[in-house]
Amino acid sequence: MKPAPAGFFFGRVANDAPSSIAGVRGEASGYFAIPHVQGFPMTSRHDLQTRLEHGIAALGLQLPAGAVERLLDYQALLERWNAAYNLTAIRDPAEMVSRHLVDSLAILPFVQGATLADLGTGPGLPGIPLAIAAPERQVLLVDSNGKKVRFLREAIRSLKLENVRAVQSRVEDVEGQFDCITARAFASLADMLAWGGHLLTTNGIWLAMKGRHPEEELSGVPDGFEVRAIRVLDVPDVGGERHLVVLGRTGC
Repeated sequence: MKPAPAGFFFGRVANDAPSSIAGVRGEASGYFAIPHVQGFPMTSRHDLQTRLEHGIAALGLQLPAGAVERLLDYQALLERWNAAYNLTAIRDPAEMVSRHLVDSLAILPFVQGATLADLGTGPGLPGIPLAIAAPERQVLLVDSNGKKVRFLREAIRSLKLENVRAVQSRVEDVEGQFDCITARAFASLADMLAWGGHLLTTNGIWLAMKGRHPEEELSGVPDGFEVRAIRVLDVPDVGGERHLVVLGRTGC
């Protein structure tokens, strides 16, 4: 394979990825020259690993062997696909580590049960980091956006996430029940429970990630559900407020 043109690097993408994911096709099938995102410094993997490990330590977490490497592989894949698919507004690799990976891992201590559904997952947040951190848990990623689900399926394949499935669907059409449901900046508490409340097991727990304290949303929690707690999340290297609303079925 010839060297990538100046300002580009080579990456491998899925067979169904559009040609627009890169401006230059490499000689080897499936390889593309992908442009470096302008305006952000080239950050080495070592620097990103240091930032990620600092965040994990600050959260007091212990992850299984190989988890840090898989998380960084996921970030790198997201960065490459983001050049064409616009999967996330965050393009700086260091910010991706903090605002996507570490922010997702901040709720890990609250996750429970053997099954988890991540609703409105987008590019897999927080579902993929949580799945990497706890590979024994079965995780379903749900999103209605086709390009995001194509990315999710490529991430599952390339990262060998055997405990993860992705489905393209509206939340209200998803079947089954799950011990834990996560939703990150997905919808109001009233809407997410109206659309997906049927997915929560009797003794399950619903974790809604919010920025500011959702005081104005609390009165909209539908009958049959209750707020168990609202936790303040202190996410390293991430400014602004972070809250986690913990919900469950009434009387359970």
